[in-house]
Amino acid sequence: MKNNYLNILGLAFRAGKCSTGEAIMKDIRQGKAKLVILAGDTGPQTRKKIMDKCKTYGIPVAVVDDRETISHAIGKSQRVAVAILDAGFADKIRSLLG
Repeated sequence: MKNNYLNILGLAFRAGKCSTGEAIMKDIRQGKAKLVILAGDTGPQTRKKIMDKCKTYGIPVAVVDDRETISHAIGKSQRVAVAILDAGFADKIRSLLG
């Protein structure tokens, strides 16, 4: 059941409802991000930066698996965080993560 969220994550990315890289911070500030998925092996500085920004703007964060798993799900290399921009996808991923 836990890996089903990876299917939804890949679908959301292909639908253009995700952002990665520096765009995540912009989307959090603008209130576009509905959920941020963070790899469990993210470095401490990046983790703190993203977690603090999400806390300030009230965006939920899910810490999952590792960067390899997330990167594979969206078809991009070395991604440690993905912002979900669609409420429907965000709700479904949150429900699958428990």
